Amino acid sequence: MHLDALRQRLCALDVRPLHEQTLLRAWTRGLPLAAGSADRARPYPAALIAALPQLADALDGIARVQSEHESADGSVRLLVRLADGQAVESVLLPREGVCISSQVGCAVGCVFCMTGREGLKRQVGSAEMVAQVVLARRRRDVRKVVFMGMGEPAHNLDAVMDAIELLATAGGIGHKSLVFSTVGDERVFDRLPQGPVKPALALSLHTTRADLRRTLLPRAPRIDPADLVEAGERYARATGYPIQYQWTLLEGINDGDEELAGIVELLAGRYAVMNFIPFNAGEGLDFRRPGSNRAREMVRHLHRRGILAKLRQSAGQDVDGGCGQLRARALGATGRPVRPSRS
Repeated sequence: MHLDALRQRLCALDVRPLHEQTLLRAWTRGLPLAAGSADRARPYPAALIAALPQLADALDGIARVQSEHESADGSVRLLVRLADGQAVESVLLPREGVCISSQVGCAVGCVFCMTGREGLKRQVGSAEMVAQVVLARRRRDVRKVVFMGMGEPAHNLDAVMDAIELLATAGGIGHKSLVFSTVGDERVFDRLPQGPVKPALALSLHTTRADLRRTLLPRAPRIDPADLVEAGERYARATGYPIQYQWTLLEGINDGDEELAGIVELLAGRYAVMNFIPFNAGEGLDFRRPGSNRAREMVRHLHRRGILAKLRQSAGQDVDGGCGQLRARALGATGRPVRPSRS
């Protein structure tokens, strides 16, 4: 479901623009729709008040939590069932963040990602993305939304940008706290600077070697890592937000000294943050994470050369909750959508 369809439904109820804004504000913040009905400046008309229960049910039906998986790190993995029975994953992050999905599956096929193994099933609608944030906000405070779950946001660009705009306006999320994560796509660098909301940008780099990147990200655009960094730098300088480079650490593949030297060459003097994320093991994925000492040394090495680097931990490792793992377990061997529950 897309936000345009939601707005058309409100229009059919003769909802005036001011009341539409109030309704969307309540919904995107996880509040009851009736929260604005007593507003003395613009009270809801009687017909709208009568329609609120049915409208609330319709909004609740966009996405529901199928299961919750709490981790010792403070994160909570949510398996979210959409109206057609398909499922995506969201993650409630420590420090008031949520990571949401923009596609059911993914076409990029990153070899170290469980989601990439199943391919693309369908796009997630803009209303379905916002609904994932609503589910999160009903559980805890959310001040940051990261489009870094299942899917490649650049492959669903219109819907992602619609969701970002609503979350920034009605949802009250700061522009730099809306993070668009991508493997790199020329459309992103053309589109994002032109929108009314300019999100922060996270670029999945994973290696400084073009040949290795083609192996690790087999269906990503053929952009040389140096060109990708250059495009990221232009966006960073235009928005004033540093680019967040993502690097999944794979033992014996992209954790060597040669790669460290390549990172220094690419990022020295750039407005950037390097996020090292140790590989989150999944069934059937033949990779290992480097030892913690090696990962920390890589961070220190970059710090000594003036490059800001952080060692991140993929949320939910103790519950086998890496991206795509909950959905894979829910589908089992059938590959069928999750059955709607009676609740």
